[in-house]
Amino acid sequence: MTQVTVLECLLDCAIDHGLLQDLYARQGAARADRTIATSLEDLATRLGIMRDGRDHGGFDDLPGQARRMATIAARIGLTEVATAAGHVADSARQRDGIAVEATMARLERSFDLAIGQVWMLRGG
Repeated sequence: MTQVTVLECLLDCAIDHGLLQDLYARQGAARADRTIATSLEDLATRLGIMRDGRDHGGFDDLPGQARRMATIAARIGLTEVATAAGHVADSARQRDGIAVEATMARLERSFDLAIGQVWMLRGG
């Protein structure tokens, strides 16, 4: 028997607004902007490393990179990015190529959405 799983494409990226507002309240606008920019740059770099690993068929480095990405994303309130990165790590640990492709696509979509949303929500 074959199991069919339906994956829902999210149109909106889950962001923890409260965490983002707390970051701005604690650090002030300029410092919080720098923290977010540095975090987004780090996330983008890790995503690139993960894409390269996926493209070369390697599962070994993906879980660690994905877990670090999840931690960084969670720190700045990118809930969906953190969740998707965790699912990439799980899929890679299971050495399931199809699941890795699906969860990486979800991670890439959620990261793309989060970049725009986090700057629209900044400080407010």
